[in-house]
Amino acid sequence: MFNGIIFNSGEIKKILKRPKGINIFLKSNLKLTSKDLGISVACDGVCLTLISVKNKLLEFYLSDETIVRSNFKNVTIGKILNLELPLRYKQQISGHICQGHVDCVGKVISIKNIDKSYKFRFSIPSIFKQDLIEKASISINGISLTISKVLSSSFEIWVIPHTYNLTNLSKLKKNSLVNIEIDILSKYVKNYFNAKK
Repeated sequence: MFNGIIFNSGEIKKILKRPKGINIFLKSNLKLTSKDLGISVACDGVCLTLISVKNKLLEFYLSDETIVRSNFKNVTIGKILNLELPLRYKQQISGHICQGHVDCVGKVISIKNIDKSYKFRFSIPSIFKQDLIEKASISINGISLTISKVLSSSFEIWVIPHTYNLTNLSKLKKNSLVNIEIDILSKYVKNYFNAKK
């Protein structure tokens, strides 16, 4: 479990294709060793398991299921990923509860620099549009953000300079693909009331 507050990043240095998945190797500022094997790490919002550490490279395996649901289907060497370690007991939660279970892939429609902030507009598959709530939390590439406006086929978020500069949001361009995880609490509430009908 994560909270979407990003302090670390990693660069993909190697991709190993497998019959039913891929292995990715990241160079990162995370201080992980062989003692940490098996730990979960949110990589651009996707919960992955650390399977090896060698020559300062962190290795993760992605199954076909993970690839299909995320922007890792278009992964390339050199891409910068947002990284977050799982929450620890008594750790401050500054964002919101994130599972690392990506719901879908969104696309950047526009990015506008307004004063010192940035307004992003993302498209989202229509099946997930009904789950979006204005002022609710949403995870984009593993970053805890707030939905500022819900539109007919898209939504907007505002990003402050601190978040923009510390994450790979600064690397996004029009038509870039991002991982989206909708707030799990809103999904639970929706499911509860649907079951009551």
